[in-house]
Amino acid sequence: MRFASTMGLNSLAAKVLLAYIAGAALTTTLAVLVALAITTSEGALLSGAEVADTTKGMADDLLFDSDGIPVGLDINDFDVEWVFDSLKQETAYRVLDTSGKVVLTSAASEVIWPESAAAGLPQSGSFTFTQRGVTMHGATEAVEHDGRTWYLQFTASTRFFHLVYRAFALPFTGLGIILFSLVLLFIFGACVYVTLRYAFKPLRDISNAAAEISPRSLHARLTTDAVPNEIAPLVDSFNKVLERLEHGYRVQQEFLATAAHELKTPLALIRAQIELMDHGNERISLLNDVGHMTRQVHQLLHLAEASEIQSYRFETVNVREVAREAVSYLQRMADTAEVRLVIAGDSEPRWLADRGALFTLLKNLLENAIQHAPRGSDVHIEVGSSTLTLRDWGPGVVEEQLTQLFVRFWRGAHRRDHGAGLGLAICQEIATAHSWTLAAQQAEPGLLFRLSRMRKEPDSFKAPLEP
Repeated sequence: MRFASTMGLNSLAAKVLLAYIAGAALTTTLAVLVALAITTSEGALLSGAEVADTTKGMADDLLFDSDGIPVGLDINDFDVEWVFDSLKQETAYRVLDTSGKVVLTSAASEVIWPESAAAGLPQSGSFTFTQRGVTMHGATEAVEHDGRTWYLQFTASTRFFHLVYRAFALPFTGLGIILFSLVLLFIFGACVYVTLRYAFKPLRDISNAAAEISPRSLHARLTTDAVPNEIAPLVDSFNKVLERLEHGYRVQQEFLATAAHELKTPLALIRAQIELMDHGNERISLLNDVGHMTRQVHQLLHLAEASEIQSYRFETVNVREVAREAVSYLQRMADTAEVRLVIAGDSEPRWLADRGALFTLLKNLLENAIQHAPRGSDVHIEVGSSTLTLRDWGPGVVEEQLTQLFVRFWRGAHRRDHGAGLGLAICQEIATAHSWTLAAQQAEPGLLFRLSRMRKEPDSFKAPLEP
């Protein structure tokens, strides 16, 4: 379960669950201690309450004869009648008139009641007395019948209540505590788990949305819908950070493009002035320097465009056709270097791409290959349904340098020009914008570039993007 697997020691959900388990355990412990205290104490208060309740029940079951004199109890309704026969010294009942005279008593009772005269006239309520060193708890209940008042008294010993509690109450109390603990831990625990999962779902959604934000989607913002009020300020602060980051990124890209544009005109003027100079080695050297600077400016412009997602317009493109255009564009350069450009395969795959960006990517890869390929060798381009590979038979690069190929301004050895070191970086930017994968590997001899696209295009590419 994903939710459970993400709960570590520093997890808020884990801490809440642990706090709940600790609270449930403490509650269960307190319940056990209270139950033990009640069942193991002298029980005077509880015994008195039980006697009073039993006396009220017996008063309703009192039977009278035709003269209105009490003659017994309705044992069909009285659920503890058997105790008067079995526990003659522990329980008993009797009925008194208003003068305190006993008119009815439980049969064969050995309970020594206090003298009515000593006790005074009967009064409703609870009382205690001692019999053979044992505390007896009793209660008196007034009964009105045919205009006359009778007093029903019931008594039971403390040890009788202890016996009842230990034989009946304590086991049921223990069972009740166990059931209560299970309900508390499992049912309420499940409720807490579901509540936490539901409560933290907006946080997981926000986390996933934040993880998808990249330099190409800095315009995206985290939504505050369904976010808890305690987390909303943090989300708002993060969105403000994204705004500042996006602004800084835009300023950087605008500066790069503006600087490149501003450099184009002075370089063109310098080149024109140099071409008017007298022929000589110095003039040739200056023209080479200007050419190198012009190439850097153009590549900086391409890099700025490749880094901006708004510059792309996606459509269905015949990759083989674009590859042929790139080969035709660089054919003169390949002829000068005595390198043959070969397009392998007969398929005509169609990819969702920006045609101009794909052309630039293939052109830069071909230029790089031509610069490294030995004279008289081939550069092979193989176009597949989801993969495009380009290989040369040049010296290649060592294993440690493979990760440096797509770094901006990094230049390897064995080049025939003074490139800016931005060509492969531009290729990587274009591939990333298309959600493609561009990687290099040693071919022994030579170097092989592999461009792979996803089997299913991202949803963001379904509709063309406005430039």
